Amino acid sequence: MNAAATPDLRSLAIAAGIAVDWTDAFGRRRTVKADTLSHLLSSLGLAAQTSAEIAASHNDLQQASRAAPTLVTGVAGKALRLPSSLKRADADAMPFEIVLENGALLQGRGSVIPAIDLPGYHKLRCADREVTLAMAPRRCITVEDLAGAGRRWGVAAQLYGLRRDITATTPVGNGGIGDFRDLADLAVAVADARGEAVSIGPVHALFTADPGRNSPYAPSSRLFLNPLHADPAAIADFARIEKAIDQADVRMALARHNESRLIDWPMAARAKLALLRALKSAMAADLAPGGTLAEDFAACLARGGQALRDHAVFETLHAACLKNDPGAHHWRQWPAEFHDPRSEAVAAFAAAQAEEVSFHQFLQWLSDKSLAQAQARARDAGLGIGIIYDLAIGTDGGGSYAWAHRDDVMAGVSVGAPPDLFNQLGQDWGLTALSPRTLAARDFAPFLDTLRASMRHAGGLRIDHILGFARLWLVPDGAAPGEGAYLSYPLATMLRLVALESWRHQAIVIGEDLGTVPPGLREALQDIGLLGMRVLWFEREGGAFKEAPAWPRTAAAMTTTHDLPTVAGWWAGRDIDWREKLSLFGHGSSAANERAAREDDRTALWSAFTRQGIVTDDEPPPVAQSAQVVDAAIDFVADTPADLALIPLEDVVGVTEQPNLPGTVAEHPNWRRRLPTATQDLAKQPAAARRLRSLSRRRGKP
Repeated sequence: MNAAATPDLRSLAIAAGIAVDWTDAFGRRRTVKADTLSHLLSSLGLAAQTSAEIAASHNDLQQASRAAPTLVTGVAGKALRLPSSLKRADADAMPFEIVLENGALLQGRGSVIPAIDLPGYHKLRCADREVTLAMAPRRCITVEDLAGAGRRWGVAAQLYGLRRDITATTPVGNGGIGDFRDLADLAVAVADARGEAVSIGPVHALFTADPGRNSPYAPSSRLFLNPLHADPAAIADFARIEKAIDQADVRMALARHNESRLIDWPMAARAKLALLRALKSAMAADLAPGGTLAEDFAACLARGGQALRDHAVFETLHAACLKNDPGAHHWRQWPAEFHDPRSEAVAAFAAAQAEEVSFHQFLQWLSDKSLAQAQARARDAGLGIGIIYDLAIGTDGGGSYAWAHRDDVMAGVSVGAPPDLFNQLGQDWGLTALSPRTLAARDFAPFLDTLRASMRHAGGLRIDHILGFARLWLVPDGAAPGEGAYLSYPLATMLRLVALESWRHQAIVIGEDLGTVPPGLREALQDIGLLGMRVLWFEREGGAFKEAPAWPRTAAAMTTTHDLPTVAGWWAGRDIDWREKLSLFGHGSSAANERAAREDDRTALWSAFTRQGIVTDDEPPPVAQSAQVVDAAIDFVADTPADLALIPLEDVVGVTEQPNLPGTVAEHPNWRRRLPTATQDLAKQPAAARRLRSLSRRRGKP
């Protein structure tokens, strides 16, 4: 069925929050096909194949809209009018009772709750119901709250790419994959240079049994961490780590991977996991009841609860299933008896593999301690903000979260983006989406759990694709990316919950608001104190680059991102070279046209630097000479009014290649590039040191 949708189907879709038409990047109005609407409705638990099903689903939605909510959000210091579904017939005389988080009791009558000044999760009892009142502060924690007034700066790093030299105290470096000790070392270096933050890419749990799936933005679970970043020194002394290295017989392998230019994820992961397995074995007495680490380990297990156990069981099952069938990458490709995490077969497997399940719980405990110590070192070194964590927009549908929490995610669809000027066919990212119906039914617990896991050891949180707080482009399985549709989400509620968690965790929040931005979203972010993002390449007015003073104060300013060319790479046209090599140009575009346009853009960028007084030469440097351009680009971003400037380490060091090339998987070494300079030597590298000094001076911290 590829016909146009019937009026009843369109009406049901609209009631469910699905846009039945949309305007593309070229200004054309597009109508969503019936197949897409039916598929998305089914993913929301609303059958829509027949007239009878459509009528029944309409009735379900109407009943849901009349049901009294069990969570209501408001703003601290403002009166709150209760939803009509919570009111009695005598609403003005309805008694209510509120128990605040601090134990204080408030009582009153009516359907309007007087202003509550205390932010938090309070309990409201009225009309024989108990409701959670999530009263958010008026805004998120700000850069000024944590780092003082003024224009602050930090660096952005891909943690996996951090390098550590082999020394007497680090005899295998970091084994080829940057870890949380490297992150702490970087934080200290940034603090020494008078910065305030280190922003990192996602470090969510990936797949230890399938480490070739290395995209940090397609995690197995956002509730847990990638143990390949764990620092053994978080729990063990040098002698014990040395003994574990030898016991695992991985000294040569770790040292070899430490010297590599690109990460070999499968092989480097094998060596790191062997080391961690030997470390757990060597510390068995410390972890056993009565041991020096037993209480801390037990606390981690209690805090993680069923979710942690599910993740550990998934990791163990995944490894076993892949061993029997190398094609069993997705849990739906496992034997049917393992599809349900609550099945007897899964319980029997977990019992038989108790030691392996315990190993994966140990990995999460070690990872959590490692990240906590990195943030503590960052703050102790003087970073006002510290580490800014990165939250991916969704999870891999074949991962542990989708396996253990399948009722929370929408089945049969994935998150993507509609066709635009850069991707004329649209994009399908293969990521799961939380169901807005489930969020409402579960008091937004899946959303809150994810936020809390991400803010637990951070001074800031970057939310990838925050456009999804307003709407997500969802693509039915098997459909072309352009055959998706937008699904709306409760923006106001989600932003209030973000603001509340921001204060509880004392963390700033940055929303990646690049792309096709829904009307009013940036204003909503600004109103609640959530920073947007502005990137040098996109800050244009016609053919010219915007003047530095014209950039907004309420967005993090950056030279580039992980998905875009570095400054040196952009100047050299390296991104164009890659796209030509891999035939990534769409209809009507070509390498020749792109290179001609880039020549004009170089002139325009240099002109912006000249107008800002950063450079004095009228003529830009040759394409092959980018060092002065990198200096100028960083200085230009530093001169913007933005409360926070974040400069990627790739630009601080001046490398040409970018971390990720969108539209590619194996064709480009995505998420594999390592920095050429060891973290501990960053301040000794002349160009990097010069750029950090200038950045600090121009941001007002000489």
